[in-house]
Amino acid sequence: MGLLHGAVQTGVAAVAVRSPEAASVRPIALALLVVAALLWGAVDALRGLDGRGMQWFIAALVAGPFAGALGVVGSALLVDQTGQEALWVALTGGAAFTALLVLVPAGAGMLVGGRFAAKEPARD
Repeated sequence: MGLLHGAVQTGVAAVAVRSPEAASVRPIALALLVVAALLWGAVDALRGLDGRGMQWFIAALVAGPFAGALGVVGSALLVDQTGQEALWVALTGGAAFTALLVLVPAGAGMLVGGRFAAKEPARD
């Protein structure tokens, strides 16, 4: 998820630099990230993985700073001359937003997927 978030962040920055009038890219990218986490969480629930809630919590904590650092590096190399001053912002506020953007939709996906998961028949 961190790699996906970092790549989308770099892509949105590239579109914003090259085509400033394309304001609809940011909400579309946000919706893409939400749907990806929602579906992935639902699949985990349908598969019945043990400890999936804690795994998603840890994944969100790791994805936040990783996506922030990857987004800054990607923007610096591919888009514009983003400097290291952007790294602190990406590792604090950006990381917290990314962590929530991973955790909340994945939790909703696990909830929805758990509703559709096949229940085991009661044993006597």
